[in-house]
Amino acid sequence: MLLTTPLTEHCATPLRSGRHVCVGVSPFNSYFSVERITALARWAMREFERFHFFVPDHAAVYTLEALGYEPGRAQRKAGRQGQYVVNKICRALRDAGVPEPEEHLLDGAALARNDRYRELLRDAGAWFLTDDAFAAECLEATRWVLDRRLPDGQVPTGEQLRCAVRYFLAELPMFIDTPAIAGVDSSVFAYHQRVAFLERLYARELAWLPNPAQGFVVLTPREEAV
Repeated sequence: MLLTTPLTEHCATPLRSGRHVCVGVSPFNSYFSVERITALARWAMREFERFHFFVPDHAAVYTLEALGYEPGRAQRKAGRQGQYVVNKICRALRDAGVPEPEEHLLDGAALARNDRYRELLRDAGAWFLTDDAFAAECLEATRWVLDRRLPDGQVPTGEQLRCAVRYFLAELPMFIDTPAIAGVDSSVFAYHQRVAFLERLYARELAWLPNPAQGFVVLTPREEAV
């Protein structure tokens, strides 16, 4: 059983609409077992008319490079992990009775062919380069990601943050306008953690505003919420 908590009051409307959900699945995250992904798939199928799984597999290269991997090795490692995650999602969807699971994937390959995603990705880069306050928020969100990957007592350097922020910028289009990317009129992005940047984004406190039909929901397994 999954408990759903809209990130902000505004996010409740896309959740209630039941039109579309985009479930985020992070590479290199042991939280996303096949059993967990199967539960997410069954929830998405039950509660929404349409659904996708978002896997930032290509963008994972930037995090690995920030952690010290040379580019070639980072590319290979990200590729293997991305395929591993995609295979888990496809297996879970087949187990849930979905005949063509690939049609429900928004991974790096699918997004590279998506004109609206590519446009939004360019916009994300432009906001980062031209708006100092927005850039600072992106770097702080990136620090939160790297802090969880670095050894205890080690903090990310400025160079590491500037490298790894490209991973976060690659995710931003999904938080800004999944409806346009997926070709739906309303969508909610689903993940199991709260992120301070996103709370500010959906509270309309940042310069770049999300599509009014875009929301975000925090998913919590009932056993973890008790």
